[in-house]
Amino acid sequence: MKNIRLIYRKLIDASNTKPWDQMLLEGSWYEYLLQAQTFNPEKKYNTFAELMAHVPNADRLHFLVTPAIIGYLKQLNGKIPDITNNIGKTFLPFKNFKFEIVNADITDKSKHQVAVNFISEPLTWHDTIGNQLLVTINNEPENSETLTEMFSLQPFLSIYSIQS
Repeated sequence: MKNIRLIYRKLIDASNTKPWDQMLLEGSWYEYLLQAQTFNPEKKYNTFAELMAHVPNADRLHFLVTPAIIGYLKQLNGKIPDITNNIGKTFLPFKNFKFEIVNADITDKSKHQVAVNFISEPLTWHDTIGNQLLVTINNEPENSETLTEMFSLQPFLSIYSIQS
């Protein structure tokens, strides 16, 4: 058995219809507009790509916008969204994440796109059955039986690290 951590990259843009996704997108959009002014006071550049190409330290915008999404992440109660076990429940715990601005345009809110990379807490990987992983969440209390989770691999979900 090996301990693994998974990473899930959640892309969020105007096409996402879930209320939580839209709230995070909107919150990050307004914070981006506010923070981008520091790097672009004359509004010389409209897009995030232009800022990255022409303005030193514009990559700090990822970090500067991150505090605006923390409250939305807390609403997840420590569970990675979208990844469900075979009975349809979110189960995969996380503490670490990395926020990214993928695309933005100060003149067009519909072009705003962000990503949240969720890094799971350690899991014990017991087996792979077809396209499904059988794991134990390592922070569950020890008792006479081992509680497991089984879930399907899916796009944007990958093994982040392995420890023997």
